[in-house]
Amino acid sequence: MVRLVLNADDLGLHPRLDEGIFRAREEGVLTSTTVLVTGKTARFAIERAQAVGLGVGVHLCLTTHLTPAAETRQVRWLAPGGRFRRNWAELSVAWLSGLIPRDEVALEFEAQLTRARAFGAVVDHLDTHQHLHLLPGVSSIVEELAAREGLAVRWPRERPQVRWLAHPASAAKATLLAGLARAPVKAAGKRIRAWGVFESGRLSVARLVRLLERLPDGDHEIVTHPGLAPGVVAEDPSWRYDWESELEALTSPAVVDVIERRKIELVRYGQLT
Repeated sequence: MVRLVLNADDLGLHPRLDEGIFRAREEGVLTSTTVLVTGKTARFAIERAQAVGLGVGVHLCLTTHLTPAAETRQVRWLAPGGRFRRNWAELSVAWLSGLIPRDEVALEFEAQLTRARAFGAVVDHLDTHQHLHLLPGVSSIVEELAAREGLAVRWPRERPQVRWLAHPASAAKATLLAGLARAPVKAAGKRIRAWGVFESGRLSVARLVRLLERLPDGDHEIVTHPGLAPGVVAEDPSWRYDWESELEALTSPAVVDVIERRKIELVRYGQLT
């Protein structure tokens, strides 16, 4: 038996992305979303997500020039100048170089979870923007928080594949994340195996069908990024995903056919825990 969460990342960052996520729910197979609580549309987006029956998790964030949820003076090394660093690479270098105190990351993650609940979210899981919870040291912070709060955590564990070589940069990052996901962590949080990290930003109908066909028995998440093309995202002007192709995939009859034929049970994270 396969139980599957189809989750959309980045709710609350941009109204066009939010609209695509809600279409993927109302017209397609999406069951869950994770919210960037310091995004400019987060409060309204959480209210609508709850109303349309999406499961809601927190997309814990330390990048994308967003502002912290904690007071700036309490996270001055994590958010210099009152904003997070630009991307995964910059944050990783600063973290692995010892420039960011562990306590600041733990404080910020707790503040983001608290804000999500203050906005009305019934939070059912945690993951991180750009999968930063797989970094050494960050992983234990997230799992300790998840275990304490009784929440599940996304855990990408895909094995590298030959077809990844067609996109070397994405392949390198996905392979690194797969390796980091295998490192031991002491906390006893519930991990849900996640798929689709390599396909982030280009999850076409054919790619989603391939993932669905290959799912083994058990509990899984497929990571998605549906949306309506937002133009330039002010917080990250270089960001270029094919959000509308991912929306097409999540509303495709071909995808529905595979789910029905394989008798895949579509669920929210709350139903897995």
